[in-house]
Amino acid sequence: MIKGQFIFQLTRLLSLLGISFILTFFLTPLFIRLLDKVNFKKRNIRREGTPIFYKYHKNKSGTPTGGGIVIWLTVIILSLIFLFLSKTADGIFSYLNIVNRAQTYLPLAFLFVAGLIGLLDDILGIYKIGPKGGGLEMGLKIVLYSLVSLVGAFWFYFKLNWDILYIPFVAYLRIGWLYILFFYLVIMSTAFSSNETDGLDGLLGGVLLFGFSSYMIIAFALGKFDLAAFLSAILGSLLAFLFYNVYPAKVFMGDTGSFALGATLGVIAMLTNTALFLPFFAFIFVIESASVIIQKFSKKLKGKKVFYSTPIHHHFQEKGWAEPNIVMRFWIISALFSGLGLILFFLSKFL
Repeated sequence: MIKGQFIFQLTRLLSLLGISFILTFFLTPLFIRLLDKVNFKKRNIRREGTPIFYKYHKNKSGTPTGGGIVIWLTVIILSLIFLFLSKTADGIFSYLNIVNRAQTYLPLAFLFVAGLIGLLDDILGIYKIGPKGGGLEMGLKIVLYSLVSLVGAFWFYFKLNWDILYIPFVAYLRIGWLYILFFYLVIMSTAFSSNETDGLDGLLGGVLLFGFSSYMIIAFALGKFDLAAFLSAILGSLLAFLFYNVYPAKVFMGDTGSFALGATLGVIAMLTNTALFLPFFAFIFVIESASVIIQKFSKKLKGKKVFYSTPIHHHFQEKGWAEPNIVMRFWIISALFSGLGLILFFLSKFL
């Protein structure tokens, strides 16, 4: 890449990050007031079956939730505005346009559709619509996100003729129809692990900051500049949202944010063909989900628990760690493993 192009693209990333940050920063307080006005709040936290969770989170009842909509809606609105203006006014707006058929159509679609499903779950849960106290049943939730994942998998495999998996330090491997299954597993695991991680104030937002930052660097290094620009817009919006979401949170992300951002992270891993690096960039997702799986198997097979409570961040709460300490330590772990993932990526691709 020549020096002029590098400076141009870097300026573009920073510009979009700044615009997204400013817009989200000023929209979030307005949205919090709206959520408060319509009584869209976390309430009636269950005590039965989750005594440890209730013990540490009962005081959070009444906090507005569903704030994740501000993140994905800001990114989508900016994308549409700059796309429209680039077609009509050109000039600087073409420079800010991030909509690209090959690079950002699918991430934008996943961000929107997964966000809508999560929003529906939030609405049903808050207003107690549906069985077991409201919200989408887990089975239905799995079906809906499975459909979204499979549509993406079929698009890659049949429309784009994409069935190649990059094995770091080894080779590019053509895996045929198994690519559909692999794509499905990546999206489902990132979406649901993201939702599990969203249990402490600011935890998921910080973890995702490192994950999306890593993929922005990867997209930039691979010459996927529109994808990198899309990720910079997400980062700006996410960073602004964190200002209100860190302890003590003024607003929760909700399923609409956790599922949208988790699924989008997964599809970006597939777009960049770096899915096998994803466990580094989403390491906290791995340990959160692993703790849940280990706990369930231990209770079923041995009749006893390995952890006080899962996901594992609740285990550390019961051990006496303050919530901000857990969050900051998990952020540090995310930073370290994201850095390690980037080192391995650059070594594997450019040496």
